[in-house]
This record gives sequence, C-alpha cells and structure tokens, in this order.
Amino acid sequence: MHEETVESNSQAMLEAFERAAIEDASRSYVLRLFVTGTTPKSIRAITNLRRICEEYLDGRYELEVIDLYQQPELAEGNHIVAAPTLIKKLPEPLRRIIGDMSDTDRVLIGLDLKPKPKAEGTGLGKDE
Repeated sequence: MHEETVESNSQAMLEAFERAAIEDASRSYVLRLFVTGTTPKSIRAITNLRRICEEYLDGRYELEVIDLYQQPELAEGNHIVAAPTLIKKLPEPLRRIIGDMSDTDRVLIGLDLKPKPKAEGTGLGKDE
C-alpha cells in the first residue's frame, strides 16, 4: 500500500508541474523600453532586449520602444529617471530594469524568467 501512495504522490506532483509549465508558457509579456534617441547605449539596449525576447519568450511578448526625445512627457508619467529603462507591465508584478540589457541573467531575473540566486552566508538566514 505504501508503494501506491508514493506512486500517486509522484503522479500528482508530475501533473502539477506540467500544468504550471503550460500556464507559464502561455503567459504573454507586455514590455516598454524607454530610450534616448539613437545613442550607442540605446541601440545596444534594443538589440539585447530583442535577442532575449526572441530566445526566451518565443513570440509571447509585446515590445514597445519609446524614444524619450520624441515623447518626453512619457518620462514623468512612467517615473523614468534614467534611460534605457525597461518596464515589464505584464505579467504582474510590474518591474523596472535600467541599463543596456547586456546582462542577460539580470534581465531574465527582472522578467521573472529565472529565479533570483539565494544569498549565501549573509547572516540573514534562519539556520545561520
């Protein structure tokens, strides 16, 4: 009887994992990248972000690139203090990533596509 319980628990865990993977794969991302003209940093940010989106989001994203020189009023309304800045509007929670998007891991963490690494030896853990 014990083997049946372990097997049914394993099957239930596998089914839950598969459901979560399907839900995650169907999520659509709404992204806004704020840049300042055609500066080298802006161009790098656009290129890097498009590469990341194509590789990790496989068409499940909507990317709007906003040039703050063309639409400066959007900076204040979106609380933009530096450029380039990426805002992940959906899925929630809203996230902001500042920079040229060259640190792929940092962008993936900001998009919730990769878990944050756990800090080791910080003295903040309950086992330390």
